[in-house]
Amino acid sequence: MKQLKQCLACAAAALALTAAPALYAQTADAASTAAARELFDSMNYRAVLQGMMQQMAQGMAASMRGGAEAAIKNNPKLSADDKQKALAQMEAELPGAVSAMQSVLNDPALVDDILNETVPIYARNFSADELKQITAFYRTPVGAKMLTKMPQLMGEGMQVGQQIVARRIGPMMQKLQQQQK
Repeated sequence: MKQLKQCLACAAAALALTAAPALYAQTADAASTAAARELFDSMNYRAVLQGMMQQMAQGMAASMRGGAEAAIKNNPKLSADDKQKALAQMEAELPGAVSAMQSVLNDPALVDDILNETVPIYARNFSADELKQITAFYRTPVGAKMLTKMPQLMGEGMQVGQQIVARRIGPMMQKLQQQQK
């Protein structure tokens, strides 16, 4: 369905825009890189990322449905009957699209890739000593509690973000459709 595909394309483009290849041009020293890996181990960052990906995957259906529904309902080119047909088509196609997106988010290699590309970011922005201090914090009771609560906090924050984005997708899609006239 055109609206669903447009919604997915917009989401993919937004995610792609967040990657800044220029950031990868700088290299980090070996000590900072090792300290960043130790920090991620102390944070149990792999499990945190997996939790975040699971939260995203769980919210994917509602987010995609909301965006696609808003695009259809706000499309001035569609009659009421056409909107009903488009909504029915969206409902038929949505499970496949959601499943595809969830398979990407649930792929264990995704977490490995994120970890491997995040370590240098930390290593470039913090010295080895600073990373060791952060690691020490996460080994305290308060640091451990923060790590325990992080997936829940990220999940709740993501839900808020998805709700805010969903409210804005409809008008954005309507504007794009008007520009295509």
